[in-house]
Amino acid sequence: MGELGRVPVGIVGASGYGGVQLVRLLKEHPGVELVYLGGESSAGKPFSDLYPHLGHCVDLNIEPLDLDTIASRCKVVFLSLPNGLAYQMAPALVAKGCKVLDLSADYRFFDLETYQSWYGGDRADREIAATAAYGLPELYRDRIAEASLIGCAGCYPTASLLALSPLLKQGLILSETAIIDAKSGTSGGGRQAKTNLLLAEADNSLGPYGVGGRHRHTPEIEQVCSDLAGHEVRVQFTPHLIPMVRGILATVYATLRDPGLVREDLLTIYKAFYRSSPFVKMLPGGTYPQTKWACGTNLCYIGIEVDPRTDRVIVMSAIDNLVKGQAGQALQCLNLMMGWEETLGLPTMGFYP
Repeated sequence: MGELGRVPVGIVGASGYGGVQLVRLLKEHPGVELVYLGGESSAGKPFSDLYPHLGHCVDLNIEPLDLDTIASRCKVVFLSLPNGLAYQMAPALVAKGCKVLDLSADYRFFDLETYQSWYGGDRADREIAATAAYGLPELYRDRIAEASLIGCAGCYPTASLLALSPLLKQGLILSETAIIDAKSGTSGGGRQAKTNLLLAEADNSLGPYGVGGRHRHTPEIEQVCSDLAGHEVRVQFTPHLIPMVRGILATVYATLRDPGLVREDLLTIYKAFYRSSPFVKMLPGGTYPQTKWACGTNLCYIGIEVDPRTDRVIVMSAIDNLVKGQAGQALQCLNLMMGWEETLGLPTMGFYP
């Protein structure tokens, strides 16, 4: 066991932005001890070589990937890897008794055919994949608590689904009219060198990508929307890259089934829907979220407006893509899996201004 009975945890893929967020959160979590950092490209290097600003508090080296070693030292393993790698490791780790939280797309899909059509790969892990819970605690809290394998929700889907879920679950909108216009900071693209993320390319510019249902988060959003609505739902989702480091703002538009509903009606419905969700913060009428408010926290701020001229509801959702959209979400899932308080070790006060 870890220090003072703390649960020993490891991170595979600790060198990326998701990994370094996990390191920060896990080092400050009272229930765990970080005992393993793994990765192939940086194996043998001190973690502080990659992130010198953490040299005073993280004295671990990046180790080569060896599943037997990981399982012998860790009760919990976070997989912070590119898509297509986790499903080659997770079955063995679960079989060895580890709880596994995957931050990639490998275990997010209820149907592996959907995963393969968007991500490719030859999946031979259908049996274990069927046991995975979708890692969005506000919607699947009970399943997460019972699972040993979690496919943590994507960043865009988190912001989008938290905005849409009450509308779909309560049948308040014409589901085919849902449009998601979302914008993300550049950290969502990872730490690798990419031309479109260079300062000279991304700064002073705003542009869409993955237009027309071509973004891989579209089927992830649609599967959960369909689950909530009880029938197949298709949404129009357009992501944009915005020149800031952290944050996602999703603005969702949909036509109300009952055009007589007003903003206060919807605020009442949302507050009831999220009454047991400590990280969802409903804003009062006329107040709309900003990404900076969520920066560094595991919170999702939601604002609502109704346009009586068009009979549309407009829901705005802001998160930190690296925390509630990634590492914080994974830790929130772990808290549920371990039977701990859901908010344990997770920040709720932002970096501001």
